[in-house]
Amino acid sequence: MATHRNPDLTRRSLLGAAFREMYKSGFQAASLDNILSNANVTKGALYHHFGSKQELGYAVVDELIREHILNRWVRSLEKAENPIDGLLAILRAKEPHPGFDQRLGCPLNNLAQEMSPLDEGFRKRLESVFRQWREGIAKGLRRGQEEGQVICEVDPLEAADFFIAALEGSMSLAKNAQDTNVFENCKAGLARYLKGLRTPGSS
Repeated sequence: MATHRNPDLTRRSLLGAAFREMYKSGFQAASLDNILSNANVTKGALYHHFGSKQELGYAVVDELIREHILNRWVRSLEKAENPIDGLLAILRAKEPHPGFDQRLGCPLNNLAQEMSPLDEGFRKRLESVFRQWREGIAKGLRRGQEEGQVICEVDPLEAADFFIAALEGSMSLAKNAQDTNVFENCKAGLARYLKGLRTPGSS
């Protein structure tokens, strides 16, 4: 009797395998053969769900990387009673994203550096993820200002831009140095910056 694989499971397996391959090798060098082997699916199954390698890459950004950023930073921050405490808790979490490997850096930033100058579809998608991230942090800080938890002198969007740029830069520095201490030192500096945004007595 023939067995039929769940189409949704097949699609999720392909996306997961593609993410891991892209994270390790970059999009351009990512091997479809490796993706198929790791997902344990056929080439026909791949092209049933995704019309091309490019379409598969776009889906990784839209469905995996974007969702991770939204879940980790935006939705978590929305639930925090105090946005400074919320950001500090996220910053101190053990792994910045599932499957994180300090030697490989940040998958969002890696793709932005590799593909933004080469592919407008990637550039727009990645820019959209960054925009949602920065707007989510800015919204949290703005709420903190309204509730007297964040100093009014800081511009929320400017602070969000600085925070994300510093965090992404720290992962790039640590990736280049192959030294986790670089990342930890930068996180400590960012934590001090965030604490400086508190209003006196709000901690």
